[in-house]
Amino acid sequence: MKKILYYLSCCILLFAGYSCSTDIDNYDEPQETLKGEVIDKNTMKPMQTEVSDAGIRLKLMEYSWSDNPTPYYFYCKQDGTFNNTKIFKGTYNVVPQGAFVPLVQKDDEGNTILDESRTLEIKGSVDLKFEVEPFLNIEWVGEPVVNSNGSITIQVKVTRGTANAKYHQNVSDIVLFINSSSPYVGDNNYDNRYITKLSGDDANNSLGKTITLTTTGEFSKARTYYVRVGARIDYNVEGSKRYNYNEPKTVPIP
Repeated sequence: MKKILYYLSCCILLFAGYSCSTDIDNYDEPQETLKGEVIDKNTMKPMQTEVSDAGIRLKLMEYSWSDNPTPYYFYCKQDGTFNNTKIFKGTYNVVPQGAFVPLVQKDDEGNTILDESRTLEIKGSVDLKFEVEPFLNIEWVGEPVVNSNGSITIQVKVTRGTANAKYHQNVSDIVLFINSSSPYVGDNNYDNRYITKLSGDDANNSLGKTITLTTTGEFSKARTYYVRVGARIDYNVEGSKRYNYNEPKTVPIP
């Protein structure tokens, strides 16, 4: 009898512990919206990027409950716009990170010398616009040309996007990216059979010049391709060297 009572007691304790560990989460679902765009201060056009951890991301710090919150990140669309409809109501510091002069800068002693981030209450729908100076500008020169073998030749000019010499590192790569299935083309989404790349001195010596790039390999005919050029400097943003881009172009191959 004592053993039965002992086992019953253990079962009750286990059940009570399980019940405590499965309290119902009664928090409201996140319903607030943060939207807007990151634009090139030089051209006042949206910054071209890629949808990945190497593109433009928004860093959010919620100070409603803590002075030392864990950062929350989400990414811009390819055209530099963003729209997140699942944010908890609260007070946030918001800053974009990408291939541009940082909006928050510190000196060698760790003192903040520039802070163009935004601290605000996110409630309902909030619209933000950030103006940034890209490391590089990539400008189309003319239109893509389809060659007799179906390859594509393009011309672009890569120039500095900022006068700040602190971000004038060498141009490390200039790449013609191509995709046959989606206009979302870049370092995160391309067909490696056809890309053309300049690296090292070849890339850096092309700065400020009109350069010609032609896709490699033999193309399938009667298809539509999407092309654009990415270029980057030898500088890490949050652990990676990120590309600046021009707008993608659609090229039908007859």
